[in-house]
Amino acid sequence: MTTANASRFRIGQCVATPAALQALERAGVTPLSLVRRHSAGDWGQCDAEDRQANEDAVTHGDRVFSVYGLPTGEKVWVITEADRSSTCVLLPEDY
Repeated sequence: MTTANASRFRIGQCVATPAALQALERAGVTPLSLVRRHSAGDWGQCDAEDRQANEDAVTHGDRVFSVYGLPTGEKVWVITEADRSSTCVLLPEDY
């Protein structure tokens, strides 16, 4: 079972785009809270296909992708690279 603080994979260096940081600040959400959810296997608003892809990625070492809705209505993505060297918090339009 996954708990909110149990990381299922390495996140590497954690970075965020300026736009994502601004959106998170407006929403009163910390980047760390989303990265923790992401690394614990809470994929947020990903559809069933993306959820399964993430489960496979955790096992096989592929890219992991999560989507989180903010109270402001904006969406934030969290992406961990396949080599686990880095995790980025960004807005969809930053991609």
